[in-house]
Amino acid sequence: MEAVKSKGRGCKSQGFTLIELIVVLVIVILGFAAIGISLSSGHDTAEIKAAARDIASALRFARGEALMNHEETTVNFDLEENSYTVSHRDKVYDIPETISLSVVTAQSELTGQGQGNIRFFPDGSSTGGRVTLENEKAKWQIDINWLTGAAELSDTFDDG
Repeated sequence: MEAVKSKGRGCKSQGFTLIELIVVLVIVILGFAAIGISLSSGHDTAEIKAAARDIASALRFARGEALMNHEETTVNFDLEENSYTVSHRDKVYDIPETISLSVVTAQSELTGQGQGNIRFFPDGSSTGGRVTLENEKAKWQIDINWLTGAAELSDTFDDG
C-alpha cells in the first residue's frame, strides 16, 4: 500500500476573528444596558403603585375599624413628612420621598400646617375626599366616597 498525500488547497482556519467577537460583545452589552434602563424606569412606577395600594388598604382598614368598634377612626396625612397614620395605631407609614402626596378633605379635618384627616364614622360614612400620589412617571388617586366611605383606587395619565 502506498500512502496518498493530498495536494489540496491551503488549510483555512475556521473560527471567529477578534473583530467579530468584539462586535458581538458590544451588541450584547448594549442589549443589557437597554434592559437595565427599562427595569429601572419600571421600579418608579411599581413604587408609586405600591404606595397607593397601601394607602387605599389603610383607608379600607380604618372604615372597617369604625364599623366594627362603633367609633370614629381617622387616617391622618402629614404632607410635610410624607407619611400617614391610622388612629389607634402607633405606627407611622412613610411614603417614599420621590412621591408627591396631596390630600383633599373637609375643612374641619385640616388639623395643622400640611396635615389633614379622612374620618370614618360608625355607620360606614366618612368625611370623604381624595388622596393623590404623583411622581415623574405616574399619578394615582384614591377617591373616598363621603356617603359610603368606600375608597376607590385609580391611575390617571396626563395627556399633556
